[in-house]
Amino acid sequence: MRALLSFKSLATVLTMVAAVTLTATSAKAQKKVVIGATGNIYGWNPYQDSAAQMYGIWCNVYGCLCRYDFKTADYSPMLAKSWSVNPKDPNEWTFKLRKDVKSHSGAELTAADVVHTIKRIKTDKQSSQKQNVRPLKSATALDKHTVRMITKKPTAHLLQHVCDIYAITRKAVFDKHGPRKADRKYPDGFGPYKLDRVVIGEQVITKRAKNSVFGNKDNPDILIWRKMAEVEQRVTALLNGEIQIAQFIPPHLMKRVAAGKNTKLSYTDSVEIMMLLMNPAFKPWNNKKLRQAVAHAIDRDTIIKTILQGMAQKLKGSIGPGQIGYDAERSKAFDLKYDPVKAARLVKEAGYPNGVDVEMSTPVGRYVNDKIISQAIVPMLAKVGIRAKLLTPEWSTQWANVRKGKRSFFYQGRGSVIDPGPALAQYFKTGVSPRIKYSNPKYDALFDEVAKEFNPEKRQKLINDAIAVLVEDVPAVFMWRHKLAYGVANNVSISPPANGRIYGENIRIK
Repeated sequence: MRALLSFKSLATVLTMVAAVTLTATSAKAQKKVVIGATGNIYGWNPYQDSAAQMYGIWCNVYGCLCRYDFKTADYSPMLAKSWSVNPKDPNEWTFKLRKDVKSHSGAELTAADVVHTIKRIKTDKQSSQKQNVRPLKSATALDKHTVRMITKKPTAHLLQHVCDIYAITRKAVFDKHGPRKADRKYPDGFGPYKLDRVVIGEQVITKRAKNSVFGNKDNPDILIWRKMAEVEQRVTALLNGEIQIAQFIPPHLMKRVAAGKNTKLSYTDSVEIMMLLMNPAFKPWNNKKLRQAVAHAIDRDTIIKTILQGMAQKLKGSIGPGQIGYDAERSKAFDLKYDPVKAARLVKEAGYPNGVDVEMSTPVGRYVNDKIISQAIVPMLAKVGIRAKLLTPEWSTQWANVRKGKRSFFYQGRGSVIDPGPALAQYFKTGVSPRIKYSNPKYDALFDEVAKEFNPEKRQKLINDAIAVLVEDVPAVFMWRHKLAYGVANNVSISPPANGRIYGENIRIK
């Protein structure tokens, strides 16, 4: 009887232990954050897309050399502990790697991995990040933890190409398994999160890496990016508890989120510049006067006041406060004011006395109120004789066509514009990218000088000289920078970054 009772007691204890274990496991499983994201999910290759969202995801998984810290307004170390420029040779940069970083499988981070990454970004057939390695002439492993990068010419803004851009993949994995299998089946990163699963077009699932030196115990155990292009979908999912972070809540839905029992709003000032671009490779946008007409036809102040409800800052020129090179005094001359009378005259002077028919494209749900804004622009253009047919493709389609230079007139954002050197060169410097086939020798020469000028004051002047060329030539109307609102569950804390990247380390679960 005693033995029987003991057996029963043991069974009871085991049941209780199992219950406690299950409860603990369940509690841990609930330490999950799902992000309702606006961008598309392309696949396993960390170099396949160049949007801010994917840069953030792959930096979480593979790790980056360094990241921009908006609190200090400077770059902070991650995989690299330090970097320097040779004072005798501005083309020579040296990066020192941390020695305590291990991959998710326990492999040591080496300089060979960094060199491999740079080579892969440059040569990978799927890579859409080739512009980020273009300034480099070579990259060499000096020893196990030191990388020397040699630029083709002095490049003062190199860190914006390198730091939170290069997702460092392991050379040994790539050499062993090849490009087809390395990313998909053996994603062995150095970041705080391990890749669990990718569902193309739907979501990326990551889990905390147990051996990571990054992050803390309050970060999510599971971090998921789920594509939700429609803002109503994101808001509903947030209010229902399906997701914990919803990107880019437009002004007309902010009250709904703020009134939720378990939700709140978190704000950040964006460094993404919104533009209405005109590709001179397509007629009639090879006509400068017509481009100038567009600039004066759009009532940006009214759009900001009504559609954006004040949640944006109008741009005078291509950059605003807080961005490298911004000059408040000179920017006053860059404001292309709303003047429909002048715009109508310019249309006629451009050779279109009866007006002109064009196609304008905009994504839907990629940027705050993108479709509504574009719909408001159409009658403004019509008023001055520019009859625009509005196209509203899904973001992945729009982005694919933009990258290939197949859009003539389109609404677009350029994110992460901290240093305008690489950002503005990407769209407007001759031959850098097919996105817009604009070419101006004067602009090219100025930005060549910007790139090699390390003195901040001299660099600021050169940047504004280059901006002046863009304002006069108008390959794009520089619209505004959004003040971004994120919907967040009450038990989650996040300070959204201005560059659109979300790092698991910056998320806390209460």
